[in-house]
Amino acid sequence: MTPTQIEALITRGALFVINHSGGKDSQAMTSYLRRTVPADQLIVIHAHLPEVEWSGTALHVQNNIGALPYIEVAAKKTFFDMVEHRGMWPSPAYRQCTSDLKRGPIEVAIRGYLKCHPEFGGLIVNCMGLRAEESPARSNQVAFRFNKRNSKAGREWYDWLPIHNWLVDRVFTEIAQSGQVPHWAYSRGMSRLSCCFCIMSNKADLITAARHNPSLYARVVETEKRMGHTLQTKNGEPVGLEAVTGIAANPLPLAA
Repeated sequence: MTPTQIEALITRGALFVINHSGGKDSQAMTSYLRRTVPADQLIVIHAHLPEVEWSGTALHVQNNIGALPYIEVAAKKTFFDMVEHRGMWPSPAYRQCTSDLKRGPIEVAIRGYLKCHPEFGGLIVNCMGLRAEESPARSNQVAFRFNKRNSKAGREWYDWLPIHNWLVDRVFTEIAQSGQVPHWAYSRGMSRLSCCFCIMSNKADLITAARHNPSLYARVVETEKRMGHTLQTKNGEPVGLEAVTGIAANPLPLAA
């Protein structure tokens, strides 16, 4: 059932923003919200990640949202710009990639959209497809909360995790029942869809990503070696991506 708080916000005419990464959870959440919230109260925002996003991701999002308004945002810096500037990869404890490349640009876009659409009265529900099953950290997140930081300048902002208690089988069932298929990377063996080489990826996903993105894999490996800092750790110790996957990276071509 739709939570009472959400029913009230729908009645009040809130704008529901769908954060869509292109992954299975975003796709299932979108399908659910299209059945739950009036279409004229929905928009979709995709944070594009140049250089590190799985190919076809933005098109996959657009092909599966019907006629909903679609906004694509990108940070001024790329993932590699961020890594090179800091001299380190992000980590589970310092996820600058999420804050700088996704959350920040999305929040700017939401504020801009509200300015152009006063009919929503500054009332916003920001929807994210995070699920408790994915990790202990995500299981501890509150599924619905008032966002005090963003509730200013006439805005009333809430964060909602509509599928927080869903298990993965329900996610794929929702996608199938909507007549859609997940992003092609899942059929190649990926268990999640984010950056091709994510700090949160397991070994199997990293192997799959290396096989399907050899040029990007080579760039990540070269960056690890040059910076002396690895994307992954094992038991708290750094471990190079080639050691994790067992796949040797082809040398990057020399600059002209």
